[in-house]
Amino acid sequence: MSSGEKKISPIAWVPTAYFAMGLPFVVLNMASVLMFQGLGVDDVQIAFWTSLILLPWTLKPLWSPFLELFRTRKFYVVTTQFVTGVSFGLVALSLTFHDFFPVAIAFLALVAFSGATHDIACDGVYMGALTPAQQSKYIGWQGAFYNIAKLAATGGLVYLSGYFISMFSAGDNAGEGSFMANRNAWMIIMGILSVTMILLALYHIFILPRGGEAAGTNGKGKRSAGEVTHELWMVLKEFFTKKYIWYYIAFILLYRFGEGFVVKIVPLFLKAGRDVGGLGLDNQQIGIYYGTFGAAAFVLGSLLAGYYISGRGLKRTLFSLCCIFNIPFAVYALLAFFQPESGWLIASGIVFEYFGYGFGFVGLTLFMMQQVAPGKHQMAHYAFASGIMNLGVMIPGMLSGWLSNAMGYSMFFIFVLVATIPAFIITWFVPFRYDDKGNLIKSAEADAVMAPDADDIV
Repeated sequence: MSSGEKKISPIAWVPTAYFAMGLPFVVLNMASVLMFQGLGVDDVQIAFWTSLILLPWTLKPLWSPFLELFRTRKFYVVTTQFVTGVSFGLVALSLTFHDFFPVAIAFLALVAFSGATHDIACDGVYMGALTPAQQSKYIGWQGAFYNIAKLAATGGLVYLSGYFISMFSAGDNAGEGSFMANRNAWMIIMGILSVTMILLALYHIFILPRGGEAAGTNGKGKRSAGEVTHELWMVLKEFFTKKYIWYYIAFILLYRFGEGFVVKIVPLFLKAGRDVGGLGLDNQQIGIYYGTFGAAAFVLGSLLAGYYISGRGLKRTLFSLCCIFNIPFAVYALLAFFQPESGWLIASGIVFEYFGYGFGFVGLTLFMMQQVAPGKHQMAHYAFASGIMNLGVMIPGMLSGWLSNAMGYSMFFIFVLVATIPAFIITWFVPFRYDDKGNLIKSAEADAVMAPDADDIV
């Protein structure tokens, strides 16, 4: 923080900034799926396009260095929050068009680009404005409010959409699934998102620190775009020439491969009618079971996984984490086959899967931090690894709608379980470059450290 800048407690801006970071991604990843289904869009189109528009979160490392050339990180945070807010408002307006789907997707793609850019700048403010001690102190607030955004979007707003759908359906006697009821309900939800993001932007104009001066000044004068491009090329070259990097890329892609097929289809499956193999839930039930109970279980699983790994080390626990992450997807195969009517039984299955998701996801995150990222450009290399991870979810997500339509929900979820097998195989043999203390393993040892011992699986 510069000497001329008013000193403001991080507690005043860290929670709100990371709430604003989480909201667009979660809305695009899940809430938009339910919105388009309620509006009668085909599942294949929903899965493909709501997956494809997440591409900016994969590619964001490629333009992040260029944000360092102009203006402050605060400028980008506030600007992207305004852009995201206006874009959500335009999504609401687009729902009034006859051919609304391509227009709405275009505005959601703008939300995605703006949201991904916001992530870069927001993390930059966090690192630039806080000392290492403060970063450690407020990291819990950062993670908590990112996940509160997840609860608000997949729980609160989805539940609220169901309430509005029921209200509008009762008003026009058109039935709960009517297009007009869904359209009016989701226009309100998109309007709420628009107002929320704009209010956060206005708040952060006055509260958010700059996070450093315009980063184009590095003590040697402004860097040119050519210099930044050369630097980016060198960072990329270093990343792709690391030892085991192609194995690591395959591992990152395959660890969440099964999840990539599931993530778009589960909300559609939960809402689809029982006559077509779904569970026939309404948006209020999905908001509670999937968006609230499930998201809370994800957070709990993530917290407990941290203690589990810290007590035994990543090498000894990685395969068990992979199992805990992937095996619970069997819940959806069981739900599809038996189609239970008990809300508590359905909710329990979702909570079980989400708990495993949160517990096992930590293993991949730590592996990228501790085995892939270390080196001269640790932060940039972690961003590249995260982008590859998002790509590994996006590609199967794009195909998931077509596969679920062709197979039916029951066989599709069986296929998902088969798709998890490569994750088990590659995790078993994945090599480690660093031990649990962060020390580089000598080449001879590294070649031997390929898999956990049998008695260390659990």
